[in-house]
Amino acid sequence: MKGRRRRILYWPIFLMFASLALADPAVDLVQQPIRIALIIDDLGNQAHSGEQALALPGAVTYSFLPQTPFAWKLASKAHGLHKEVMLHLPMESDLGNPLGAGALTLEMSQAKMLDVLQRDLASVPFVAGINNHMGSLLTRDPTAMSWLMTSLRERDLYFIDSRTTDATLAEQVARANLIATGRRHVFLDNVQDEASVRARLQELITTARRQGQAIGIAHPYSDTLSVLAEELPKLEAQGIELVPVSVITNPRSELWHASSSPLPKGVKN
Repeated sequence: MKGRRRRILYWPIFLMFASLALADPAVDLVQQPIRIALIIDDLGNQAHSGEQALALPGAVTYSFLPQTPFAWKLASKAHGLHKEVMLHLPMESDLGNPLGAGALTLEMSQAKMLDVLQRDLASVPFVAGINNHMGSLLTRDPTAMSWLMTSLRERDLYFIDSRTTDATLAEQVARANLIATGRRHVFLDNVQDEASVRARLQELITTARRQGQAIGIAHPYSDTLSVLAEELPKLEAQGIELVPVSVITNPRSELWHASSSPLPKGVKN
């Protein structure tokens, strides 16, 4: 009887504290970290700059151009270092820029496009997701984007819209196809000097503080890599968590979903 009486007495006290926690928005039971993801694009053509990029500290994500001479070796090494790997998929530009091997173009049929995509994925191991290289023309086309996103959904790959044009439909179509997706918020090195890269990195951090998370894209330029090597170790002290891209596209999962086998799952303008 006494034990029951104690429980009865304690229960209103518990309810009081629970109601205070629910009523007061300042009581944050699970505080979300401020996160940034950083993609290094255009990898695969250069061995030396690729190796320098892989030496960057933290959970940097690396995006490799398809059918390039060093993509397989560097992507395999990145995976061995527990870094996330992406395919940097060339897409047609509205300025007619040279596309390189493995590009998707507006004139392709669905069958042709998916055949090229399959060969591109076969040339880069451990791919967890894709972002577009150029693509200011193709990402505006809803039919081409629908073909692409349907194929990515079948392969369980995420898509990041590099946003090489404000008219892009890529992220929108990806969401309509229930694909884990996101967008580039800041290009760190459109201007290639250290002062500009630092300023753009700070812009990325400011964006993340404002909205909780943000995605930046950079390239394996000498000035960029020098700044990142110096600044990335300082992020934790600023309350910023550097995470693989997949953590931002799928925040419920703290683990990225790269393949455990080197076989695949199936520059800006």
